[in-house]
Amino acid sequence: MFTLAEVASLNDIQPTYRILKPWWDVFMDYLAVVMLMVAIFAGTMQLTKDQVVCLPVLQSTVNSKAQPGTSGNADFTTYQPTESGQELKKEQKDSSGRRTNLDFQQYVFINQMCYHLALPWYSKYFPYLVLIHTIILIVSSNFWFKYPKTCSKIEHFVSILGKCFESPWTTKALSETACEDSEENKQRLTGAQSLPKYVSTSSDEGSPSASTPMITKSGFKFSADKPMIEVPSVTILDKKDGEQAKALFEKVRKFRAHVEDSDLIYKLYVGQTVIKTVKFIFILCYTANFVNTISFEHICNPKVEHLIGYTQFECTHNMAYMLKKLLISYISLICVYGFICLYTLFWLFRIPLKEYSFEKVREESSFSDIPDVKNDFAFLLHMVDQYDQLYSKRFGVFLSEVSENKLREISLNHEWTFEKLRQHVSRNAQEKQELHLFMLSGVPDAVFDLTDLDVLKLELIPEAKIPPKISQMTNLQELHLCHCPVKVEQTAFSFLRDHLRCLHVKFTDVAEIPAWVYLLKNLRELYLVGNLNSENNKMIGLESLRELRHLKILHVKSNLTKIPPNITDVAPHLTKLVIHNDGTKLVVLNSLKKMTNVAELELQNCELERIPHAIFSLSNLQELDLKSNSIRTIEEIISFQHLKRLTCLKLWHNKIVEIPSSISHVRNLESLYLSNNKLESLPPALFSLQKLRCLDVSYNSIALIPEDIGCLQNLQHFYITGNKVKSLPKELFKCVKLRTLSLGQNSITSIPDKIGKLLQLTYLELKGNCLDRLPATLGQCLLLRKSGLVVEDHLFDTLPLEVKEVLNQDTNIPFANGI
Repeated sequence: MFTLAEVASLNDIQPTYRILKPWWDVFMDYLAVVMLMVAIFAGTMQLTKDQVVCLPVLQSTVNSKAQPGTSGNADFTTYQPTESGQELKKEQKDSSGRRTNLDFQQYVFINQMCYHLALPWYSKYFPYLVLIHTIILIVSSNFWFKYPKTCSKIEHFVSILGKCFESPWTTKALSETACEDSEENKQRLTGAQSLPKYVSTSSDEGSPSASTPMITKSGFKFSADKPMIEVPSVTILDKKDGEQAKALFEKVRKFRAHVEDSDLIYKLYVGQTVIKTVKFIFILCYTANFVNTISFEHICNPKVEHLIGYTQFECTHNMAYMLKKLLISYISLICVYGFICLYTLFWLFRIPLKEYSFEKVREESSFSDIPDVKNDFAFLLHMVDQYDQLYSKRFGVFLSEVSENKLREISLNHEWTFEKLRQHVSRNAQEKQELHLFMLSGVPDAVFDLTDLDVLKLELIPEAKIPPKISQMTNLQELHLCHCPVKVEQTAFSFLRDHLRCLHVKFTDVAEIPAWVYLLKNLRELYLVGNLNSENNKMIGLESLRELRHLKILHVKSNLTKIPPNITDVAPHLTKLVIHNDGTKLVVLNSLKKMTNVAELELQNCELERIPHAIFSLSNLQELDLKSNSIRTIEEIISFQHLKRLTCLKLWHNKIVEIPSSISHVRNLESLYLSNNKLESLPPALFSLQKLRCLDVSYNSIALIPEDIGCLQNLQHFYITGNKVKSLPKELFKCVKLRTLSLGQNSITSIPDKIGKLLQLTYLELKGNCLDRLPATLGQCLLLRKSGLVVEDHLFDTLPLEVKEVLNQDTNIPFANGI
């Protein structure tokens, strides 16, 4: 027989699972324990006291002196004669029963026989049936806690739920929304009066439309018409609590994805409830039929007349009364258990348990983005609500992206203080104060306290937003957004619209460009880097640039097949257009004709094979850069004579094999870059360009520097590195204005002494030639210093000591390497 402790262990579950046991499950567990006690009590009594006592049934006699009428008793029941009639009468008078002539062993035998033959089976096995039924009910009640496919999810859910309930972030987040609600009410009354004077609040033509992705009032987000609310001190979390809360958000996200796609737990719970209900009906039906079979008196016919001489016995069952009372108690418990099962089924099918709405939580916590859940996730939350609705309310905080973003913002502000940000501020090449933030969860609030910042770079910050506090940064004129779709509030946009001058946007898809970018009416420079072509080679979906009325410089690095028509919206006032095409062939260039005010034009890596004719219509063009194309011939260069303002022509990194003589017609040319081509010679016509100040023909196949180079009296920078030059003409040194002379990686064997005439020389490259010495006249180049002399160390050692001393002297004269 089982002990109570052993059987009760079947009902044990982890204490933490109690939050998933509604009142009916708890009540049914207690009923099961009572039924276990009934079974064990009945079984114990049956083992110790259960027995039947039987006596033979004698046939009645006609005459007390005659033999007994039952023929079977002839051998066993014999009346012996007495000595006198008086003694017989006295004996009969004193006897109160009939003699059976059965000894003790025969009674024991009959009792055992009749226990199995006369006693109903339900009287003998009632305790065991109660025990078996109760065990089945207990298993049915807790099967969903034990089944591997569900217990893992339940265990994970209970663990996460407990941590979410106890997390400091839960309390702080709910307190934070309460604080902000009160602050919002206060700011509604005073916000309009506290706006900065330079912030425009009117809805003029530059204001964003309804489709502009401004931050609107939702949850904790800042209102568009009020200043930034200071973060209350209640939001300060220590680092450990913040990291634990971040981990909880990730766990909840993964658990939801794992559980919400199935309804196995719900089906299993419904199934076990149905099983318990069917079990209740079955027990009630068959028990009601056998309740009357438990009786105190029973008639037994053991068919052992040949051994005992009696055919019928009358037996008494000493446990009948107790078993009947226990059975009635058991039926009562089963009835109560069954009614609870029916109520559970009613609850399961009365409301849609596969859906769970956080509507009340959204209203009370102000986290309006808490999503409704479904399937097993919803069912588990419904079960938790039967224990305490506060659990699901606090759990909902970790389903909100607004809450998660708020946590990130708080942790970010706690980590990135004003002092730490100040340490990351540096000065760029333009001597401007610059701050670069990379891969953060957001933009720290302390950034907007750096009021002297000139350049702000935000890279890979997906949840970046710009609050009204940016209006404090009066020096900010340049903003970089690298894969960072920033959202701005209304007041912040007004400030950017009026103050921002330069904007760099790097993106993967054109949809990532914030719509407010196209509304910055005072923007001077716009740099767009990313994929601007949509599918099937359709043109880009750029918004109209018409609002950028003051845009002067537009830099596009993409994969265009033609210049976007929207660029023509800013064509009348655009002065510089740069297109880097990353190897995609730029086919249609007719839109260039509309850009009559463009002074600088760069078409790099566009797979151009000739100079586009549309360029010759740009009468104000001053600088043209066609770097990294596939241009082989430049016969069209004669048309440049109509571009009177063209001073700089860059045709480097192409496949040009010859410079046409018509280049002499471009008389105003001051800078010509032809490096990294396939030139083998320099035509005489090139040296008729008297205004030429910079000539770059490095990395070609030129073997000879013509003597006509001496005609370029204004030449200041000459680059012929990486060619096949063997000697230098003496006419080269008539160009006395030379400041930069690059002769490296050639085959030059000697440097003429006349190099000393180049009094303006500040940079001389000779490395990679066949020189064996340097001329001592280098000392006459008063502006040349060792830092500007690029030559092998052993050649520098051949110079006289006094020349070395002159070259080693410090000087404050600025070094010019190009223009």
